[in-house]
Amino acid sequence: MSTAIEITATLCFALAVLHTFSVSIFARLAHRGGPHAGAWHLLAEVEVVFGAWAFVLLLAMAALADVPAAVKYLDASDFTEALFVFAIMVVAASRPVLELARLLLYGLVRVLPMRRELGMFFLVMALVPLAGSFITEPAAMTLAAILLRDAYFRAPGNARFKYLTLGVLFVNISIGGVLTAYAAPPVLMVATTFGWDTPFMLLHFGGRAAVAVLINAVALTWLCRADVLAAAAATRPARQDANDPDAGGGNAGRAPVPAWIMAVHLLFLAGVVLGAHHPPVFLGLLMLFIGFCSAYKRYQGRLLIKEGLLVGFFLAGLVVLGGLQQWWLQDLLGGLSPQVLYWGAAALTALTDNAALTYLGSLVHGTSEAWRTMLVAGAVTGGGLTVIANAPNPAGFALLKGYFPDESISAGKLLLAALAPTLVAAGAFLLF
Repeated sequence: MSTAIEITATLCFALAVLHTFSVSIFARLAHRGGPHAGAWHLLAEVEVVFGAWAFVLLLAMAALADVPAAVKYLDASDFTEALFVFAIMVVAASRPVLELARLLLYGLVRVLPMRRELGMFFLVMALVPLAGSFITEPAAMTLAAILLRDAYFRAPGNARFKYLTLGVLFVNISIGGVLTAYAAPPVLMVATTFGWDTPFMLLHFGGRAAVAVLINAVALTWLCRADVLAAAAATRPARQDANDPDAGGGNAGRAPVPAWIMAVHLLFLAGVVLGAHHPPVFLGLLMLFIGFCSAYKRYQGRLLIKEGLLVGFFLAGLVVLGGLQQWWLQDLLGGLSPQVLYWGAAALTALTDNAALTYLGSLVHGTSEAWRTMLVAGAVTGGGLTVIANAPNPAGFALLKGYFPDESISAGKLLLAALAPTLVAAGAFLLF
């Protein structure tokens, strides 16, 4: 690519990042009404931001070079991750999977020495992120976000509690997927190049990540215990509303989900996870899954097709914009020592997808094992700071944003809420 196109791509990327920090402004303008309220609402949709700026970049590429060059770049881009997150969101958010997750969590919460509402909140914030190491981070994010939405976030107000919860959720999901070599996007991008397998990840990352996840979950549950109980009490009537198509709590008036339906859904979930690197496989399974759900509608809720497509569009835009940032990121990363690299990676992750960051780092030649470890550790540590920092974040964002003021999540407030759990993760990776 020419220098002009690379500079233009970086400018579009910077404007997209600034746009994500400004969505609350556009949301307020949309709520005021007026002839342009629809346009303001569109600009307030974070899922649309990167896709829109990617389209601007493609137009600029066509003008600076030619249309075939822009199309060739688009054809060469890898959208597997965006497609996978869409597929896994739809399957993992299905009613039978959620019902099974609730049954398992309700069984575990009985052994915890605390009230059920607090115990369930703690397990969602601790156990579900760690389960992301096995069912993939996007699936864990989808499950956790819907469980939080149905049990705690439907209660109006209390934005402080919701921001603190979202900050911890994003951080815990980002670090909770590093117990294996296939579940976290930033690890997946480099595992083959670095020669890392699941035993290596468990030994060098797993224990540290688990400690940080548990500390964050315990601290949040204790700090917000009154908010958790109040939100659970206020949300309970909504969970029992049989007329709510999105409700996943009481399910009053709906047929109980048979065990064999849950088993079939788990098989579809496992198939999508195992075929994560092969779009024809997991998209084909998704089509079969949608057909199965249509055949047994009485056991299903609304599939998150729209939400999944929006998240996929967001990630696709990030791929298009991020693919042309190598000209400055690679040289910057290659000149850093391991300790400086750790903090640099954590900070840069807030501005770019951590999987793209680790991939660019894998292109740097002659690096040591310590340098590689610090690169990945820093990337996952900073994965909760912004909605663009980690691929699963847009999924949680899309599912929960409607329960925040103005139905929008402030990027600045999210950053502040994620700082403390991020520092806890940093301490775990650097001190243990």
